[in-house]
Amino acid sequence: FDKWTDGQRRRILVDLLERCSPSQQKFCAKQLQDRVPTEALDFTTRLPRVLSLYIFSFLDPRSLCRCAQVSWYWKYLSELDQLWMLKCLRFGWYINFSPTPFEQGIWKKHYIEMVKELHVTRPKTPSKDKFVVIDVQPVRSNVPEAKPSVLGRRTNKEKKELPPWRSSDRHPTDTIRFNYLDNYDPIEQARQA
Repeated sequence: FDKWTDGQRRRILVDLLERCSPSQQKFCAKQLQDRVPTEALDFTTRLPRVLSLYIFSFLDPRSLCRCAQVSWYWKYLSELDQLWMLKCLRFGWYINFSPTPFEQGIWKKHYIEMVKELHVTRPKTPSKDKFVVIDVQPVRSNVPEAKPSVLGRRTNKEKKELPPWRSSDRHPTDTIRFNYLDNYDPIEQARQA
């Protein structure tokens, strides 16, 4: 057996298993399960349903929708009203009827409808009279300007400073930018002109 190739060993094992009784095959299967660890084990099939739902309850709605695409059982678990009801109630979104036991996924549908309604209605902006614009001045540094060096030569004392948007500083001091591409209100521009 040690001198046989892998294909020869497999053929012999298949022949042996075909000649075994069902109880002997179960014994072989149990021995294989003990020796070979299972890979990619689905935790939802091993854990109780309550624990699987508890794990799914930590996911955001987009992740729950992605979980519904994994398998039929995950789709069933991730669309349960027990998960979506909490997500709706967190925003104060209630349904105005009591669903029958045969209706499933009502809370998920309600959540989707409410989110669609949020995207359809534009947020209300306050009037321009309520806006307070503070006079913004650029930040000046206390470091005096260095003398320009001779072209082609740099001294060791000088460091090449990166512009603020490329700097690795976590707390930049030069954060005020003048954006010349701002789109102002055309009526306001006409008044100023």
